[in-house]
Amino acid sequence: MLPTRPLGTTGPAVSALGLGCMGMSALYGEADRAESLATLHAALEAGVTLLDTGDFYGMGHNELLIGEALRTAPAALRERALTSVKFGALRTVEGGFTGYDGRPAAVKNFAAYSLQRLGTGHIDVYRIARVDPDVPIEETVGAIAELVEAGHVRHIGLSEVGADTLRRAAAVAPIADLQIEYSLVSRGIEEKILPVARELGIGVTAYGVLSRGLISGHFTRDRALAPGDFRGMSPRFQGENLHRNLDLVDRLRAVAEAKGVSVAQTAIAWVLAQGDDIVPLVGARTRARLTEALGALDVTLDAADLAAIEEAVPAGAAAGERYPAAQMAHLDSEH
Repeated sequence: MLPTRPLGTTGPAVSALGLGCMGMSALYGEADRAESLATLHAALEAGVTLLDTGDFYGMGHNELLIGEALRTAPAALRERALTSVKFGALRTVEGGFTGYDGRPAAVKNFAAYSLQRLGTGHIDVYRIARVDPDVPIEETVGAIAELVEAGHVRHIGLSEVGADTLRRAAAVAPIADLQIEYSLVSRGIEEKILPVARELGIGVTAYGVLSRGLISGHFTRDRALAPGDFRGMSPRFQGENLHRNLDLVDRLRAVAEAKGVSVAQTAIAWVLAQGDDIVPLVGARTRARLTEALGALDVTLDAADLAAIEEAVPAGAAAGERYPAAQMAHLDSEH
């Protein structure tokens, strides 16, 4: 069994690392289905209990994949697994994003489809992926609260919301956790959002802890990205930004090598060290990457280590925004 952490004061206890499953279906180029299923099973066997997905990852493909993995896993592991689902993104046949829908009727519609694809009796944590600017967050959260009352959802989550929205949502119903990007190179939550989450007893599930592989220690300056890989449009992976960011990784590598651990393990361990109310999500697509990520749980960072990491990668040191401008505009957390 892995160590556990609570999702806030009202949510469940989950494994201290969760598995972000998006890359098994979308946005990082083609994935190996057999390896994806093997990785999901390996995660469950290792004690990972939190599986994070979105109904729009591969237009339902990711939920179907998780459903298959759960269906074919031993009963004891299946029963321990918790599903965290994002909804609301509107897609085109070609794969484009056209906005978000947080209307109460849409919330319940999205949930019905997710439950069917996952093959589960309930969703453990349900959250809109981005705030719908045309629907008050109170209405969206209220609809999820009705799903909780009906037994279809266990806990309410949020994603990429700012401090004010967090307060408004929490006034409607208990919020288990906020899912938001947080890493050595994405530290925007530290000033306002994280303090408010802690004040309200809301946990944090941190995605992008390796900045989509950028600070994993495995990304090279000459790497050619596959067609459809989201990183091809990401500012941090473009031109001079990439070289400046990989310079930071080289500095982080020196710290990691001094401790005898990998760059990825150091970056994940740093997030783990920021508080017991933070659960990093690792986007491992293979068993090898999963094993490496889980090794971060054995890494202890003392004050000297944390100071060395801070010196290697100071807050605000990353070059480029974390999303293209059009997607940044959808982030309530950035306004």
